[in-house]
Amino acid sequence: MLDRVANADFCLRIRDLNAWYGESHILQGMSFDVAEGEVVTLLGRNGAGKTTTVRAIMGIVGRRTGSVSINGTETITSMPEVVARTGIGYCPEDRGIFASLTVEENMLLPPVVRPGGMAVEEIYRYFPNLKERRKSAGNLLSGGEQQMLAIGRILRTGAKILLLDEPTEGLAPVIVQQIAAVLRMLKERGFTILLVEQNFHFASTVADRHYLVEHGRVVGSYRNDEINQHQDELKERLGV
Repeated sequence: MLDRVANADFCLRIRDLNAWYGESHILQGMSFDVAEGEVVTLLGRNGAGKTTTVRAIMGIVGRRTGSVSINGTETITSMPEVVARTGIGYCPEDRGIFASLTVEENMLLPPVVRPGGMAVEEIYRYFPNLKERRKSAGNLLSGGEQQMLAIGRILRTGAKILLLDEPTEGLAPVIVQQIAAVLRMLKERGFTILLVEQNFHFASTVADRHYLVEHGRVVGSYRNDEINQHQDELKERLGV
């Protein structure tokens, strides 16, 4: 059984999160919040701990300590399949689609973990490219189409909190713009999104707030409307 957190003001509340891969201590006290309906980014260089953070939230690291509260439910000791049933979905950097299955088969495969998941035809309205390729195998899709499919698969499950790891990496600018448009539409529908990004130019077009991550902990927090005031600092710390 999972214990309810007494005060659940946030969809996602992370406190003093530590995580290890073997003997390597990657996360060293991550703490941040994401409110319902927000889009929040974790910004940082490669190796800062961003991907490990979302994996630790899902419970798929070797060891973790601290607190991970999802919709008011403490999940730090929960198995990944239990975490998923709190209404959170994870889109990994490698996208996690099945290469030998068609687009539609990929879409129908994930289990529904919460009520309210989108129908396949509804997802096709968000991603018309996928409808055109619905009979194509996953390994025949472009990188952008694979990313759309990976996001679409999560929308089928009923998850309302989305963890997206580098969704624009390696994609053409026109596809990045399309992904941004979809994220804004999902926000309008009440989805909560935690976005791992290195590209703060993209992040600033979709996010409400940003956390800067270095050495496995948050070292800065910025509202999107003040991001321009910190351009020089972010360029230096992100190496862009």
